[in-house]
Amino acid sequence: MKVTDVLTKEFIIPELKGREKREVLEEMSEELAGKVEGLNKERLLELLLEREKLGSTGIGHGVAIPHTKIKGIDGIIVAFGRSKKGVDFQSMDNRPVHIFFLIVAPEDSTVLHLKVLASISRLLKDGAFRKKLIKASTKEDIYRIIEEEDNKVLKSAIA
Repeated sequence: MKVTDVLTKEFIIPELKGREKREVLEEMSEELAGKVEGLNKERLLELLLEREKLGSTGIGHGVAIPHTKIKGIDGIIVAFGRSKKGVDFQSMDNRPVHIFFLIVAPEDSTVLHLKVLASISRLLKDGAFRKKLIKASTKEDIYRIIEEEDNKVLKSAIA
């Protein structure tokens, strides 16, 4: 599965304003709820914060992949956010987070949820890819970089 199968340019936030975990999750929740019918910002934020209580989704290397499942949506939604300054997200390596992939899945979609999480994780293994995302100028550039890496990873998986 390619990340660009579930991520569109409209769900890319090139510069997050939030400086703390809750602010970033709130900003990304608001962005999604404003564009996805049936998605309630307050409920989404509540579920994301509950998930963070189980353990930070800040996986290290400046990356966080907050994720949750929710009733009332038809398909999986992925959003991307970037903070050039970095956010204290209580990451595993205690470093600030610059790159955020937010996954919101329908409540009954465990397999698809895990496939998307795995696809995003595969892309983010590459340090050069992470640096390109941080340096990109526009949401179009960010999407193109993700698309190129998606294709590269897919080709290497087939080879």
